[in-house]
Amino acid sequence: MIYFLALLPATALTIAGYFVLYLSARSEGALRAFGRYLGFWAFTLAGLVILGSIFAAAHGHRHCPFFAMHGMQERMHGAWPPEERPEVAPAATTAPNPAAAPAPPPPAPR
Repeated sequence: MIYFLALLPATALTIAGYFVLYLSARSEGALRAFGRYLGFWAFTLAGLVILGSIFAAAHGHRHCPFFAMHGMQERMHGAWPPEERPEVAPAATTAPNPAAAPAPPPPAPR
């Protein structure tokens, strides 16, 4: 699916690159050289978008190995150890009190 999403910006960059190269071929001097570089830069970015989508699809939903090396993976996605849990004030909790009596049902319509 990510391949199809990457085709939109890659196509736009390719069309922009051809347009810039066409206009730079009709100009003179420094503008011609700048247009050539700008057109090739657009083609390069389009290729990088496609390569990035291939890499992202191949990478899948696996996690980055750099975080796992430093133990950050477990800290980010696992449960907090009891000694590191933040203290929450009792008034800030929104859980209902299980010992409280339930509310009476509404009166029946007549």
